Amino acid sequence: MTNVLVTGGAGFIGSNFIRYLLKARPEARVVNFDKLTYAGNLENLIDVAGNPRYQFVKGDICDIAAVGETFRKFSVDTVVHFAAESHVDRSIMGAAVFIETNVVGTQVLLDIAKTTGVQRFVHISTDEVYGSLGHSGKFTETTPLHPNSPYSASKAGSDLLALAYHHTFGLPVIVTRCSNNYGPYQFPEKLIPLMIANALDNKPLPVYGAGLNVRDWLFVEDHCSAIEAVLQKGRVGEVYNIGGNNEWKNIDIVRLLLGKLKKPESLIAYVTDRPGHDLRYAIDAGKVKAELGWSPGVTFEEGLSRTIDWYLANESWWRRIISGAYQEYYKEMYEDR
Repeated sequence: MTNVLVTGGAGFIGSNFIRYLLKARPEARVVNFDKLTYAGNLENLIDVAGNPRYQFVKGDICDIAAVGETFRKFSVDTVVHFAAESHVDRSIMGAAVFIETNVVGTQVLLDIAKTTGVQRFVHISTDEVYGSLGHSGKFTETTPLHPNSPYSASKAGSDLLALAYHHTFGLPVIVTRCSNNYGPYQFPEKLIPLMIANALDNKPLPVYGAGLNVRDWLFVEDHCSAIEAVLQKGRVGEVYNIGGNNEWKNIDIVRLLLGKLKKPESLIAYVTDRPGHDLRYAIDAGKVKAELGWSPGVTFEEGLSRTIDWYLANESWWRRIISGAYQEYYKEMYEDR
């Protein structure tokens, strides 16, 4: 692992991973390939922008020529593929871009990785491909796929495509499926940063239905360490579930945040549930622990406190996103020079 292509590296998890990898692997050179859609923000990586081992390339993973040029120019030997349309609500409003980016874009990357002979291709997926659990049990790597939203269906399709390239062509693919991430730099349409931002502004906190949907929460830094373990020791052709063993009902998360921010629960506003809202996700991460020795190292209490502190200390960051001003950063840094 010398020349690592990180797709979607300007997003929440991707930017955290780039920062983590540059620190953990001093021999690694990282190329961040990102289209800079609404969720891509180069301000997430200001602190590493001057690192000689880091390069940014603006590009679309569906653009065969741009992807191929990047692989060849930087002699890419490793791919960590985060790039995806990822918000369920947006997929319900319009599914086409999810199929284009998540399925077709993945196919483009796989084809070029095959022809250039990469040594490892880690495809980052989600527990949502498994569908919805009842009140007991956990997802394992052998749980049948049963996606219930256009987003999760597009991710399931890209998972199967990646694994098919391993089976058919011998491409050294590994698929990881993670539970809900939280932490610094998360786009404020997601539950935890949205609730923090609204609470700080004394705005209503929208909660779907009765707020009884359950998610397994994973601190983003722990997710990054798990991906790095998969890169180093994971078996090609395998799927690894990555979870925090940390289930919470949405309403309990919201109440906990309000308590920590010393805001009243009267800010909670129950809204009509979204269509097809999965009841519960829970990850069994026993395989990644047994094979790779990984387990989450950050407790939820610590992770949530660190997250709140970060959003309090970086108010200008999320206010620029809410206003749309963050999208001017690329223009200022690159197009106006």
